[in-house]
Amino acid sequence: MRILPQNTQALVVDIQEKLFPHISQNEELLTNCVKLIKGLKLLEIPFILNEQYPKGIGHTIPKIQELLQLNAFEKVTFSCCQTPATMEALEKQKRKFVIVFGIEAHVCVLQSVIDLLEAGFIPVLVVDCISSRKLSDKEVAISRMVQAGAIPTTSESLLFELCISAKNQIFKEISQLVK
Repeated sequence: MRILPQNTQALVVDIQEKLFPHISQNEELLTNCVKLIKGLKLLEIPFILNEQYPKGIGHTIPKIQELLQLNAFEKVTFSCCQTPATMEALEKQKRKFVIVFGIEAHVCVLQSVIDLLEAGFIPVLVVDCISSRKLSDKEVAISRMVQAGAIPTTSESLLFELCISAKNQIFKEISQLVK
């Protein structure tokens, strides 16, 4: 099943100020997320941004917010999909593939992916743009999400899949991003 730009949207999960410093391999995660966001923007993929209880956990980290320049949907449930505004935004796009990335893999990402599947979406897990405080939690969560029906990929693989061909006008820019 091919992931195509016109059928795809992105869900950014809880990459927030007070949680991010405690995430395993957070600098590598940030580098990968920045590349992914820049590439998806070149490909004109729409984004939906969520924040878990920002009064307590803070807002989206500045580097991500500067790139996205979006208002976040605030939530107190772990799943982004339990927030009506998020579900309305996802459904409004009429795009069945939902690229999912953020933190933490074993809590908010996992529950969001399960709810996306139950709502009829096809979650695409960008595994190098998802993490948790402990790597074992990330590994088990990714395994569970894939077994449930999510599609695993990496940021580079996904960007080239969405680009489709080296003849695509955006190919050179994508190639520069992933170097």
